[in-house]
Amino acid sequence: MGPHIEIADYRETLLFLVTAGVVVPLFRRLRISPVLGFIAAGLFLGPYGLGRFAHLHPWIAAISLSDIEGLAKVSELGVTFLLFMIGLELSFERLSRMRKLVFGLGALQVFVSAIAIALAAFWFGQSAPASAIIGGALALSSTAIVVPVLAERRRMNTGAGRATFSILLFQDLMVAPFLFMVAMLDPRAHANVGLGLISAILPAMLALGVIVGLGRLILRPLFRHVAAARSTEFFMAACLLVVLGTGVATALGGLSMSLGAFIAGLLLAETEFRREIEVTIEPFKGLLLGLFFVSIGAGLDLSYVFNRPVETLGLALVLIAGKAALLFGIGRMVGLSTPVARETALLIGPGGEFAFVMVGAAVAEGAIAAVTGSQVMLAVTLSMVAIPVVAAIAFKLAPPRVEPKIDNEGLAPADEAAGRIIIVGYGRVGRLVGDMLFRHKISYIAVDDDVKLVQREREQDKDKKIYWGDATRPDFLTKCGIATARGIVVTMDAPKAVEEVIQVAHKARADLTIVARARDATHATHLYEIGATDAVPETIEASLQLAEAVLVDIGVPMGLVIASIHDKRDEYRALLQPKNDGARQRRAIRMSTRVKAMGRPARTEKSE
Repeated sequence: MGPHIEIADYRETLLFLVTAGVVVPLFRRLRISPVLGFIAAGLFLGPYGLGRFAHLHPWIAAISLSDIEGLAKVSELGVTFLLFMIGLELSFERLSRMRKLVFGLGALQVFVSAIAIALAAFWFGQSAPASAIIGGALALSSTAIVVPVLAERRRMNTGAGRATFSILLFQDLMVAPFLFMVAMLDPRAHANVGLGLISAILPAMLALGVIVGLGRLILRPLFRHVAAARSTEFFMAACLLVVLGTGVATALGGLSMSLGAFIAGLLLAETEFRREIEVTIEPFKGLLLGLFFVSIGAGLDLSYVFNRPVETLGLALVLIAGKAALLFGIGRMVGLSTPVARETALLIGPGGEFAFVMVGAAVAEGAIAAVTGSQVMLAVTLSMVAIPVVAAIAFKLAPPRVEPKIDNEGLAPADEAAGRIIIVGYGRVGRLVGDMLFRHKISYIAVDDDVKLVQREREQDKDKKIYWGDATRPDFLTKCGIATARGIVVTMDAPKAVEEVIQVAHKARADLTIVARARDATHATHLYEIGATDAVPETIEASLQLAEAVLVDIGVPMGLVIASIHDKRDEYRALLQPKNDGARQRRAIRMSTRVKAMGRPARTEKSE
C-alpha cells in the first residue's frame, strides 16, 4: 500500500501550475499581459475569491488558495531571480555610466516623493513617525511588475526604460535604510540611534564586500569546473546556488535578497557563461514571478474596495497621480524630454512590493495603527494591479524609441549580434573564419561547448566575444541574438550537431544566411535540404585547393586558375542543391560579379 497523500499539501502548487499552464497562455492569445493573468487567477482563487465559499463545499476548498503567507514567502524569490537576470544584462562598467540617473534622478524621486507623501499623511492626522514610514513605503515602486512589462514591450533600452530602471535600482538600495528607519521609529525602542545606525550599516557593507570580493575570485572558476562536467543538471544547480546564496548573504546583512542577486549577475555579466546562465535561469524566473503576481492578486479584497471606494480606489489613484506628477517635474528638471519624463512618471507612479515589508514591520512594532496599515497596503495592491493598464497608456502616448537628452547612460549593451556573424564552433576552422571576418572588419560573436577552448581564447584576447554554451538549444541562440544577426557560420566537426544548429537557426529565421561545414557531398546535400544557404564539404574543398595549387605551380595564370576553381565549386553546389532556385539565383549573381571583375563575360547557368 502506498503512502497516504494529503491533497492540501499540494493544493497551492497544483493550482499555480494550472494557472501557468492554462490561464496565462489564454491571456497571451488574447494579447493581454500575462501579469494580469496571474493577478486575476490569484484574485479568483484566493481567500477573497473562491476562498470565501470554502466552508460551503469541500470541492471549493480544494480549488482555492489558503496559505497566502507561505505562497508569498516563496514568491519573493521571483523578484530575486528577476534582479539577477537584470544584472546579467549589465556590468559594473555600464552601471557606472548610469550613476547620474541612479544617484541623481533616482535619489530625487525617492526623497522628494517620500517627503511629500509624509507631509500629506501628517496633514491627515497621522503621527510624525507613522507619516515618515508611510512616506518611505509609498515612495517605492514595483520592480517585479514594471521591469517585466518593459521587457515584454521591448522598451528596456529606450530612454524611459533606462530612466525607470535607474530609479528602481536606487529604490532597491534604499530598502535597508528605510527598514532601519522603521526600527528606529518604534516607540518602544530606546537604543542609541547612532549605535543602531552603525550596527545596521556595517553588516550590510560587509555582506556586499564579501559578495563582490569572493565573487570575483570564485564565480568564474566555479562555472568552469561545472561546465567541464558537461552536465545540464550540475550547471543548473550552480546557477541556483549563486542566485540564492548571494541573496541569503545580503539578507543576513540587512539588505534585500534581490540586491545580492543583482550584484551576482553583474559579476557574471562579463564571463563566457553569461548566455548559458540566462537560458538556465529564465524558466525559474518566469515561474517564480508568476507566483509573486498570484500572491498579489490573492491578497486583494474587492469587497472592502466596494464598501469603501473613496478610501481605497481614491487613495490608489492619488498615489499614482501624485507620484507621477512629482516625477514628471523632476525628470524635466534633470533634462529628460517630455515624452520620456511622462512615460517614466506613469511607470513609477504606482506602489511597490517593498511597501508591504515596511508597513507590515511598522504595524508589528506599533509604529502604525493596524487599520491604517491595512488601508495603505490595500491602496498599494490596487496601484500595482493597475500597472499593466497604466503602462499600456504610457506606451500608447510615447513616440517609438524616444531617447532622453542624457543619452550616454546606457542601461544594457546593444544587441551583441545585431549586424554581426555568429560563429558556432571555434576550433581551428572557426578561428580561421573569425580571423578572416576580422580582417574584413566584420564583427562577430563566437560560441563553443569546450570550456577550456573558450577560457584560452578569452585569456588571449579579453575583448573577444566568445561564449560557452549549447548552440543546439533554440533559447540559447535567441539569447545570442540570432533575431538580429547578419548570418551564422556552423563549423563544428560533429555532423549531427551541425544539422541540429541549422534546423534551429532556420526555424528561428528563414531569411538568415547559414553557412555550414559538411563532412562530404552527401552530408552537404542534406544540409541544403534542412535550410543551409551554403554547405562546404571538406572532401570537395580539399580537392579544389589541391587542384588550385598544382595549376599555379605548373605556370597557369593565377586569374584563370581562380576563375576555373570558382566555376567548378559552383558546379558542385548546383549538383548538391539542384532544386534550390533561390540559391541558384544568388550563386549566379555572385559568379557574374566575380567574372566581370576579372574581365571575362559571365557564364549563365541553365535553368532546369
